[in-house]
Amino acid sequence: MTNGLARASVRFRPASFAGSLVALLFSAAIITACGVLLQTGITAHVAPVRYQHIPVVVAGDTQVRITTGHGENRSTSEAALPERARVDTSLAARIAARPGVATAVPDLSFPVQPAAGTSAAAWTGRPYATVGLDTAAGTAALVQGRAPRAEEVVLDAASARAAHLATGDRVALAAPGGTATYRVSGLAPAGSGGATAWFADRTADRLSGHPGTADAIAVRARPGVTGTALDRQVRQAVGDDARVLTGDARGRAEEPGLTGAKEVLTGLGGSFGGIAAMTAVFVVIGTVALATGQRSREFALLRAIGATPRQIRRTVATEAMIVAPVAGALGILPGLALASWWFDQLVDRGAIPEQVSLDIGPIPLGVAIGTTLVSALIAGYAGARRPAKLRPSLALGESAVERRRPGVIRTALGLAAAAGGVTLAGLAAGQDGDNAANTALGVVMCFLLAVTLLGQPLTWLCTTVLGLPLRSAGASGSLAADNTRAHARRLASAITPIAMVTAFCGTLVFLQSTIRHVADDHVRSGVVADHVLTPGGPGLPAATAGRAARVPGVDTAVGVLRTGVVHRSGDALQSSTALGVSGDPAKLARVLDLGVGSGSLAALGTSPDTVALDASLARSLHVRPGDAVPLWLGDGTRVRPRLVATYERGLGLGEVLLPRAAVAGHTSAALDAQVLVRDAPGADHAAVARRLAALGTPGSTVTDAAGFAARADRDRELNAWANTVMAAVLGGFAAVAAANTLVMTVLDRRREVALLRLSGTTRRQVRDMMRWEALLVAVTGLLVGGAIAWTTLVPIARGVTGSAPYVPAGTALPLAAATVLLVLAATGLPTRALLRRGPLAAGAERQ
Repeated sequence: MTNGLARASVRFRPASFAGSLVALLFSAAIITACGVLLQTGITAHVAPVRYQHIPVVVAGDTQVRITTGHGENRSTSEAALPERARVDTSLAARIAARPGVATAVPDLSFPVQPAAGTSAAAWTGRPYATVGLDTAAGTAALVQGRAPRAEEVVLDAASARAAHLATGDRVALAAPGGTATYRVSGLAPAGSGGATAWFADRTADRLSGHPGTADAIAVRARPGVTGTALDRQVRQAVGDDARVLTGDARGRAEEPGLTGAKEVLTGLGGSFGGIAAMTAVFVVIGTVALATGQRSREFALLRAIGATPRQIRRTVATEAMIVAPVAGALGILPGLALASWWFDQLVDRGAIPEQVSLDIGPIPLGVAIGTTLVSALIAGYAGARRPAKLRPSLALGESAVERRRPGVIRTALGLAAAAGGVTLAGLAAGQDGDNAANTALGVVMCFLLAVTLLGQPLTWLCTTVLGLPLRSAGASGSLAADNTRAHARRLASAITPIAMVTAFCGTLVFLQSTIRHVADDHVRSGVVADHVLTPGGPGLPAATAGRAARVPGVDTAVGVLRTGVVHRSGDALQSSTALGVSGDPAKLARVLDLGVGSGSLAALGTSPDTVALDASLARSLHVRPGDAVPLWLGDGTRVRPRLVATYERGLGLGEVLLPRAAVAGHTSAALDAQVLVRDAPGADHAAVARRLAALGTPGSTVTDAAGFAARADRDRELNAWANTVMAAVLGGFAAVAAANTLVMTVLDRRREVALLRLSGTTRRQVRDMMRWEALLVAVTGLLVGGAIAWTTLVPIARGVTGSAPYVPAGTALPLAAATVLLVLAATGLPTRALLRRGPLAAGAERQ
């Protein structure tokens, strides 16, 4: 009987399930998108291209790891390295000594740019020993000329023709290890690496900027030696000094950014997926419970004619089994489209290598459908719990009256969630940086759970207070105030998603506005240089700052090498931006006013083992000037420099300051991102700018402090974009859910509207009443969500930026206005549909 009732309800009353279907569909779409990104992050790989004919590749570890705890509590934390990890070239000799190894060739690459005043393309520099490494034979005959010697170079034929270069020509080239003029000794066939310049092995080692190390070592086997045997021998030779890669894992040696890409994808798909899934479950439960509660008279009638509580619950479960899988299946295609768009945007922003493809498997799709089904079942059981427990003789009477008080268990859980949010907010207020951000996420979830559980009394309280001014707005305002207060349980289902969208979007959007505001302020105040020389290509050679210092009219010139470091924060690893500065540290304040709080930047160059830190980072690491600071440099090298100063303006500039000499050999390309220049007193500003422009590589520009801000940290830009997308996705979902709930609520008020029309209320008065109610709902949701967002933002902003949250009116007011317009539209349109019939027809329908 229960299956037949459920099928009949869905078949003959589809409008009753339309709202639930919409909520479940969008929930499935978001969970599908996040699940696909998470699965892609777990399975992401890059097929080897350059090493496709190399059976074994030896490369550095692309992650830093720490192990904490003991025994069963032992855990390992990992963090991707900001720069390429390398291996010592001496490993090649150890590997080549193994009996099964035919060759072990150190392979490295570095950017090569035309020097200033040269019109030519950019190349990838490599040692000549790697010519033909991407071929099955391992060698390649030159098209023309001979192998390079010192101060000579071999170019690939295609790029040489494009640059109008031939054998015997001379070309000025700039590389991380220096700038010089080279003679073209030969032309090689184009390989898989694009425009390439091959140098003599020793020259390439010097020009790379990190002599004595290689990106990877390519190992070939002797005839008759199997891949398994070769792998075993190479592992014995290498030990723990490097990673031995075979199969698809060889692609990691070609694309070191794969590790960071996997972290980005798993972070978005996992952390955001968890938030989105929890939000979706909250919204779905509220919507389905509302739809079930609106049918309380049907369930009461079934109880009155003898249906048992078990039959009522089975009917609800069967309805969920019918609607939820359909909604989940319909949400898969939009979810896949969202995942594809999201993934493509990450690729376009350089966060994911182009060789990685989206992995669409059955697991995320099954999880999405399963989550919607479980959510629908939980919500349906919760909504049917009260009518199923009613005594048959009193069922119809009690179902006609809205329950005035929430259940004891629901109230206790809601108060516990609120207390948890307050406690976590207090903990976050005493933390710094990422720890505060991670703790504050729990603040949002606790408060949103409290709003979900305590929605009825919270709505009653807010509408009672906010409804007082409405009583002076005439009959419509008075009716609206009384209605919202009397039907707080009904309106709580609409207020909850509005509070959710305000809390999540407010936290994510205004966190980024705060970070951007403080970072821009730090750049404006911190960069006091008169000129900023910015490269047009990968970077500026190390000698550029020294040459700039010798330009007439220049007082100070400091080169800035951008990199990153990894540090330990509790039991986790965190990354921070770092600057390697050249020149006299005593003159650094003439181009960078970092707001030194303790110590002196003049001591930064007294030894390569010195460091200056942003004050907030120093506090989180619990170090003071004179202490050793444990860090991992960009390539994973562990160091313990001595802290010589702390400063306040690190956001937007750099949280870690190191001597350039200490980090240059540990970066992927030791090229400066900018050269900061201060004019001498009385110097001609325009003349100095013209002379500086002639120093850079082709495409270089000379600007002011704005040029420094334009090359902002990529991770910060990516985080800002990701948070904006997260806010848009969650905000869009919650907005649809809020509109969906409001439409369901209004359409369920046919009997109430009919009674008002029969009692003489005009259409205009009904519409005005509904508008006032919509405004009350919107304002209540905005206030509750805004309070949650502000409570969450304060500790995050204090920890990350050291300042209060920055909420620009140009962003907050449009968001609030959009929320109000959405609520008015979602209430006004169905109200007009209800008012199309006259009072007599409405009264007949009421029967």
